[in-house]
Amino acid sequence: MNKTQPHWSKIQENGTVLGIKTLLLVYQIFGRTIFNLVLFPVMAYYYLSNKPAREASKQYLSYLKPYLAGEKQPSSFRHFLQFGDMLLDKLLVWMGKLDLSSIEFKTPSVVEGISSSKRGALILVSHLGNIEVCNALRQKLAEVKLTILVNTQHAEKFNSLMNQLDSNTHAELLQVNELSPATAMMLSERIENGELIVIAGDRTPEHAGRISNVSFLGHKAPLPQGAFILASLLKCPVYLLFCLKQQNKYAIYVELFSERLIFSRKTRQQELDISIQKYARRLEHYCMEAPLQWYNFFSFWHKSTDNPSLKKTKM
Repeated sequence: MNKTQPHWSKIQENGTVLGIKTLLLVYQIFGRTIFNLVLFPVMAYYYLSNKPAREASKQYLSYLKPYLAGEKQPSSFRHFLQFGDMLLDKLLVWMGKLDLSSIEFKTPSVVEGISSSKRGALILVSHLGNIEVCNALRQKLAEVKLTILVNTQHAEKFNSLMNQLDSNTHAELLQVNELSPATAMMLSERIENGELIVIAGDRTPEHAGRISNVSFLGHKAPLPQGAFILASLLKCPVYLLFCLKQQNKYAIYVELFSERLIFSRKTRQQELDISIQKYARRLEHYCMEAPLQWYNFFSFWHKSTDNPSLKKTKM
């Protein structure tokens, strides 16, 4: 991670609540086509005025290019447009306005297995695709409680708008800045009651938390250990969930990551690194499926990424 850049949680939002509400109103009155026309100049301004985000987008796309089997590198500006489109869908999810017919579960047998097992589980997500659509999992698993761990205190403007919306989501959002023993105990009780805990695995902690340096898109990147340590403490199955927009529908992929993560005391660091590298490989795979849906617009990789041992490994 570039040390000259602030931590992702300290990056201020661009735009205002009024601007977001105006775009939402445009959609509600005129529909998606006109919304897209209005979105274009809005995202053009954001693209031109936010150099760090623009450079982060270009870096990601340049690292991804060798994985796209000779395909032309996607445009950075299109990357921003896709982000704006996702924000609208995020708002629609929280308002309960996203049509369930536009959501498709690509791995129904895995989802049915979670439901029939009656066991609690930890679900690892990422900032690839639209995390909020995972609320659809709650409707698919009607009798299962869903808790989503979030760290969104930095997004005050967006949170302000979300609080004003008539949200009918069935998932509970739990603000967690750090995983304290009390939080771990509370989550353990929920797992024992057969609940699902959702946590992102691709955002590093703000205050010098534990990380593993792994290969991601052929370059050295820090990924947090917190979610994996939590999984080992909860002693439960771990699943990966990716929600990608494909052909104007949201495709939800759920796959078993581990029946249980166990790390021995003597080789704990090495075993954590192996598990997190495995997660990074799956993240790479789905980045190739939806190149423009990676929404980490900050300096994600280490500044020096010339380690030859971290060159890409084709899936």
